[in-house]
Amino acid sequence: MVAYALIVASCTDTSIMRPAGPVGAQNKLILLDALGIMLAIVVPTVVATFIFAWWFRAGNSRARYRPDFVYSGRIEAIVWSIPILTILFLGGVIWIGSHRLDPARPLESRYPAVEVEVVSLDWKWLFIYPGQRMASVNELVVPAGRPVHFRITSASVMNVFFVPRLGTQIYAMNGMATQLHLQADRPGSYFGTSAHYSGDGFSDMQFTVRAVPAAAFNAWAAGVRGRGPVLDAHGYAMLARQSQKVRPFTYGAVVPNLFDAIVSQKLPPAAGPQTGRGGAHVSPGDER
Repeated sequence: MVAYALIVASCTDTSIMRPAGPVGAQNKLILLDALGIMLAIVVPTVVATFIFAWWFRAGNSRARYRPDFVYSGRIEAIVWSIPILTILFLGGVIWIGSHRLDPARPLESRYPAVEVEVVSLDWKWLFIYPGQRMASVNELVVPAGRPVHFRITSASVMNVFFVPRLGTQIYAMNGMATQLHLQADRPGSYFGTSAHYSGDGFSDMQFTVRAVPAAAFNAWAAGVRGRGPVLDAHGYAMLARQSQKVRPFTYGAVVPNLFDAIVSQKLPPAAGPQTGRGGAHVSPGDER
């Protein structure tokens, strides 16, 4: 886990060590706390290994040679108490963090949360804005400084929704709706991706999160709403076809309760990547 975090941290656009929201900041704190607790054992153990090797070397006549030694209560107490205390500390950190960062727990804010419904498709992301009655593909625009409540599902196979700098990845599963609350504290562009292998197009199943000021978000929504294609059952069926490297585009309108129809499977699940190789091109006009 620590090695993965350090590798990810080396990439400036995806660094979980440079959080841009309250959830990401708490994730970073938990990671550093766990690292510190583990280093409290690892460092002394490594140092003690070298000290023991040096002290009990063959040329040290002062070292006591005790071939009949088999047991020491004090050594046993030390050997067992240290890992027990470590487990208690780590368990406490995890227990507190898991409750504080419950994905379904709303973030404290004076502003109401923006509702976004997320559908993972093969191999792209659909973002439905029920309050604005519109949708976008492979681009998520949110107001900075305001919490966002995500409802997340999958059109076919299991996937994982993850924006490293905002925090907490969560699974997208067909026939289920998971919840997640995130917030971007400041304007910027943040990398989002699928964190679960799902077939041929997995490597390009990425999206951009654009956090913009509230006025810019309202202007963007007004510019999208009512323009472009309508996402209805037929349009969704066309969008759900396998496709790779799909450029971002938007839908000017979305039929009511489309997300609930996907979750309840009133709209049939997509075929999934096992049925053949993807690669078809998808654009806003394909559903016509």
